[in-house]
Amino acid sequence: MTTAQADTGRTLTTDIPARLDRLPWSRWHWTIVIGLGTVWILDGLEVTVVGNIASRLSEPGSGLSISSGQVTGVAAALYVAGACVGALFWGRLTDKWGRKKLFMITLAVYLAATALTAVSFDSWWFFLFRFLTGFGIGGEYAAINSAIDELIPAQYRGRVDLMINGSFWLGAVGGSLLSIVALNTDIFAKDVGWRLTFALGAVLAFVILLVRRHVPESPRWLLIHGRDEEAERIVSSIEERVEEERGGERLPRPEGEITIHQRRSVTFVEIARTVFSDYRRRSILGFSLFIGQAFLYNAITFGFGAILTTFFDVPTGDTGYYFAVIAIGNFFGPLLLGKLFDTVGRRVMISSTYLLSGLLLFGTAWLFDRGSLSASTLTACWCAVLFFASAGASSAYLTVSEVFPMETRAMSIAFFYALGTAAGGISGPLLFADLTSTGKVGDTVLAFQIGAGLMCAAGLVAAFLAVRAEGRSLEDIAKPLTAT
Repeated sequence: MTTAQADTGRTLTTDIPARLDRLPWSRWHWTIVIGLGTVWILDGLEVTVVGNIASRLSEPGSGLSISSGQVTGVAAALYVAGACVGALFWGRLTDKWGRKKLFMITLAVYLAATALTAVSFDSWWFFLFRFLTGFGIGGEYAAINSAIDELIPAQYRGRVDLMINGSFWLGAVGGSLLSIVALNTDIFAKDVGWRLTFALGAVLAFVILLVRRHVPESPRWLLIHGRDEEAERIVSSIEERVEEERGGERLPRPEGEITIHQRRSVTFVEIARTVFSDYRRRSILGFSLFIGQAFLYNAITFGFGAILTTFFDVPTGDTGYYFAVIAIGNFFGPLLLGKLFDTVGRRVMISSTYLLSGLLLFGTAWLFDRGSLSASTLTACWCAVLFFASAGASSAYLTVSEVFPMETRAMSIAFFYALGTAAGGISGPLLFADLTSTGKVGDTVLAFQIGAGLMCAAGLVAAFLAVRAEGRSLEDIAKPLTAT
């Protein structure tokens, strides 16, 4: 690594990105996956629990004066709105202050908010802390995806990113099963069980916070912000651990260097010009992917339990079993298909997963409209739809975190997440709650068709605009703004 002094900062030539990308998979990388990726489990737990306990919260004796529609509609929309605001607020700070500082702060915000949700005594309190819980989770999306992509070697980045984002559904399985126990009045009183589910989320967040202390700052971020000596120490330490794990075998020489002009910050004007002018096609791709998956997932995730109880008379306490089934299918999508995103390639896999899920959802809507489905067969259909949709949705986060320059990465993730999710994630739950509450088959079919249409449209956009990022370094995919 060599440096040269300049008037506004230092110019530095380094091989640190190449050294990170040439690392073989090791136990150290698993610590990153566990320390950072587990937050999606919490998100899955949060979203699923709220959907499954909606009917219980609306019952007399729950301790809250609230309707099922308010839980799956207003509270769900507030949670997503909080996530959108949080993504933008924390995303800017993540690029400015660093990945580690923010992924510690945002998890602490989530922990406090979900704990306070557990002690809700009125609907306004419940709504407020659902918003603040989402506020913390939104910041996690920007900080975590940035850190993961900058620490994981290029050849594994796609599958690891998909697997981590797909772990949301492990939380969904846990939330489904937890809601079954929490809603059992033989075990817990009506006003106790649902509170314990939120309290458990806070306990899990605290455990993750302890593990996360050992995850280092991104060396790539440190390089750009004038902390190259610290970056060198971190990378050297990682290399020593990997070589020790390999029995002292020396790592291969890194290939390639990059020269950067260190800066403390990047202005909003530069970010806007980069995203909307220099990378306009990639921006269209990001919007399309996020809007499609956000409407589908936020609408259906928050409303699936209501569909089962409204159209198939499934008891409130049993909806968790059905949701656990589709959650398992969702997890196996990214798990089994993830490697293909690194081998077959981003463009083929992103477009095909979006298109297949959309087409299967159109088929599900047709069968539902004909009255050909039962609670079990509807669940099986959704399991198939979401097997592909979950891989596609996870690839949306992968896409926006790797196709924009280093200095704008967290803000880009936050921006596309916020706008895409605001379009589909806020309007989706509100619209879907209204459609399913009517009890009319045609209204629910319409919601299915809208989600399917948006997924297919996003798949077609990806077929033309997706970036061939498989196996390439982040600096090769998008040259840093500070590179000379």
